[in-house]
Amino acid sequence: MAIVSSHTPDDGAAAPRKKASARSASPADQPPGDVSGNVSGDVVVQPLLSLVKGGSVQPEDLQAEAAAPAPVQSPEAPAPEDSLRPQRLQDYIGQASLKEVLDIAIKAAQSRKEPLDHLLLYGPPGLGKTTMALILAQEMGVTCKITTAPALERPRDIAGLLVNLKPGDVLFIDEIHRLPRITEEILYPAMEDSRLDITIGKGQSARTRSIPLCPFTLVGATTRVGALSSPLRDRFGLIQRLRFYEIDELTPIVLRTADVLKTPIEPPGAEEIARRARGTPRIANRLLRRVRDYVEVKAAGPITVALAAEALELFNVDPCGLDWTDRRLLSVMIENFGGGPVGLDTMAAATGEDSQTIEEVYEPYLLQIGYLQRTPRGRVVTPAARRHLGYEVPI
Repeated sequence: MAIVSSHTPDDGAAAPRKKASARSASPADQPPGDVSGNVSGDVVVQPLLSLVKGGSVQPEDLQAEAAAPAPVQSPEAPAPEDSLRPQRLQDYIGQASLKEVLDIAIKAAQSRKEPLDHLLLYGPPGLGKTTMALILAQEMGVTCKITTAPALERPRDIAGLLVNLKPGDVLFIDEIHRLPRITEEILYPAMEDSRLDITIGKGQSARTRSIPLCPFTLVGATTRVGALSSPLRDRFGLIQRLRFYEIDELTPIVLRTADVLKTPIEPPGAEEIARRARGTPRIANRLLRRVRDYVEVKAAGPITVALAAEALELFNVDPCGLDWTDRRLLSVMIENFGGGPVGLDTMAAATGEDSQTIEEVYEPYLLQIGYLQRTPRGRVVTPAARRHLGYEVPI
């Protein structure tokens, strides 16, 4: 005996099934040449949810991407550091040879009405690589988008940035030597041919699509240019090194920063701060803030040579820019090991510092100013370091 149900589904129950079947339509049924489902003749390129080179884009990904509301960006207040950065190339202090090269490149690109060639800046931290990228965008009259290599973990991260660039925009990637391999390979056709290659679908239905990009300028910054792969390094049209600053170059920087911070300072006081800044503008600005705090609490009036020296001695920064740890490393080597040679692990054990910290943080500046030497047998303190610390120099 057959049992017949008298319940008939209403129209409201059938409607969701129709909508679901409509949503599950394959993107292959859409008009070719339009990844985003746009039925018009114009191609509208939008960042997909799964822009992966060698990966896939599924229909549900397209549905989620289309249904997701557009992110609302709140206006960001400028950081205090931004006001300290010069806005024009002529206001950038120091790096004369680099400024001349970039000035020629900017004028040539503007005369041809083309984007600036890709630029790689390398050198120690704190010398102004990010500032230079912002200046280039300002000089070219375009927007500068800033990111860091560790933030580009997935291919869709760099793809989303690339497809949203406007003609001539500057994309600045800090610590570019830390780019993941797959992200780096996505940059190759983008830098050379202004093209983004993606794969849609899986298996036999997979197809490769090339999305045209607007011509742009990639500015990469790194402290370890040797860590970059050769294919990426060779795709930069300009490769420039930033050097350490001299005292006469740092003094105007300190004076300009003091003016921005509305801190009264005398030129000899600015020179005293510049002398202890290790040839780095970032350190000079940091020391100026500490001296400003000291003067506001302990004294009154402008920053003089005596006040600057007194404040920096309180913060353990001597006239050569050495801090407490630098002096301890040298004094332990002189007193305990006769000035060397001393192995790195022995120095770490004797001072209680990590060996990697000694090698990457403290040694570079000591080597630069000639207070330390690296030999096959170990580290050796130089006579100049002995004289600076007040030790007798052996004959």
